[in-house]
Amino acid sequence: MAAYLVVRAVVADPADRAPFDLWYRTEHLPDAVKAFKAQSGMRGWSTLDPSVHTAYYRFNTLAEVEAISSSPAIAALIAEFDRVWGTRVIRTRDILPIADELKG
Repeated sequence: MAAYLVVRAVVADPADRAPFDLWYRTEHLPDAVKAFKAQSGMRGWSTLDPSVHTAYYRFNTLAEVEAISSSPAIAALIAEFDRVWGTRVIRTRDILPIADELKG
C-alpha cells in the first residue's frame, strides 16, 4: 500500500511566507521529488492557520518512505533547508501509511 512522507512547516513571520512559497515551489519540492524518487509531491497552505505549510511526498510502499527517512538524500535536503531558513521555519516530519484508498 502507498505511503506518504509528510512535512509540516510553520512559517511564523508573515514576511517570510511569500519567499518561502516561491522557494518551496520552484526549488525544494522539485529537488525533493527527484532526490526521493517519489511518485509525486504536493504542498499547500492551511486555510485555518496561514502560517502552516504542509508538503506530501507519495511513495509506492511504506518501506520506501522508511528508507528515505534515514537516507543521505533527506540529510542533504535538510541541510539545504536549514541553510536557507535557519531557525525561522519550524518543521516536523511524519510517515503516513495509507490504510484505505477509494477512487471516485
